[in-house]
This record gives sequence, structure tokens and C-alpha cells, in this order.
Amino acid sequence: MKFLIDEDVAIEVARCLQNAGHNVSLVTEILGGSADDFDIWRYAISTGKILITCNRQDFLELAGTEPGAGLIILNRRRTRQAECNHLLRLIENASESGLRGNINFA
Repeated sequence: MKFLIDEDVAIEVARCLQNAGHNVSLVTEILGGSADDFDIWRYAISTGKILITCNRQDFLELAGTEPGAGLIILNRRRTRQAECNHLLRLIENASESGLRGNINFA
């Protein structure tokens, strides 16, 4: 699957996804460190990437007004390993069809 990782998500989460064989792009590398949330959302939609963010409030609002490629809100955990485990479990259980075009929480 193709994921776009927002700047507020730890790099360890991106590495975890890459190690699991997923295509991962970082917002900071593509759009820069000061990209607007709307621009990030539009980019995810235009490229068909599922956006992973910890920015619950802003992206839930954007996703609610316009269908998109998919949104995963990553809840912060005590450890990065716990964040990765929850995310990988969600991806495995939901599969691409359950993630694409939907809002999910990990």
C-alpha cells in the first residue's frame, strides 16, 4: 500500500511501514516542513496515498468535507513500538479496501 506520513508522525513509524513492504512518502520530503494541512490532504488525494497523521482535529474536518484516498489517525502511545504494532494490526485487519476512502484510528 502507498502511505503519506504527516510531519507529526515519528520517523520510526515510517520505517516500520517500509520494513513491512509498504510504499512510504514523507510530507516533509515532498511538500516541505511547513506545508498547509489542506495542501497535504489534496496531495494525498491526487496521488492515491493513505494519509497517516496524529493531527486528529484538522484532518478529520478535511476528510469530512471531501472524500479522499484514506485517512489513518495515529494515536500516540507510550512507545513507538506500540504505535507501530497498532498501525500494522489495523493495516492487516482492514486491508487496503477497508482503509481506502475511509477514516480509521490506530
